[in-house]
Amino acid sequence: MKNGTNSEDTEGMDIIKRELHNIKNRDAKSDINLKPIGVLHSSLKTLKGIPIQFSMSDTKGRIEIFEEYTSGLKDLDGFSHVYCIYFFDLVRLPVPLQSKPFLDNTKKGVFATRTPFRPNPIGLSVLKLINIEDNLIFIKNVDILDKTPILDIKPYVKEFDTIKVSKSGWLESKVRKKLS
Repeated sequence: MKNGTNSEDTEGMDIIKRELHNIKNRDAKSDINLKPIGVLHSSLKTLKGIPIQFSMSDTKGRIEIFEEYTSGLKDLDGFSHVYCIYFFDLVRLPVPLQSKPFLDNTKKGVFATRTPFRPNPIGLSVLKLINIEDNLIFIKNVDILDKTPILDIKPYVKEFDTIKVSKSGWLESKVRKKLS
């Protein structure tokens, strides 16, 4: 299993036993190539009117997982929510490292905002899993444009992923439901 896509992998998740690249030759500045595992379908066909965050959306949609990845859906239906990691394929690079966000009138650093205009235009949403049929994951709380490439799906686990937040930076007292 050299390319990580063997759907019949029986080695398990033990990282010590997995075949990995040489740890001594890691280069944080090397290019990374990702391949979509699927595509999102939603009623959000234009950029105007998209909820600015998944937690502010009631929109339903579905993620079509490509055939070669469908066996990876096994047991996902036991979770109520999933992380959806996706690629903002309409963003043109390079992007400014500071810009005005939706909820403020002063420029903020890109890493202090949730803007899609990022050096690596990757999005993250937590979506309610409604059900799975064959290669389709039916979801709710969609804040993602129709036909967006999906990079990964991971289960949301309340024991791992729920934390008590003590501060929200410049967003403190500014969060409100808003559309793009």
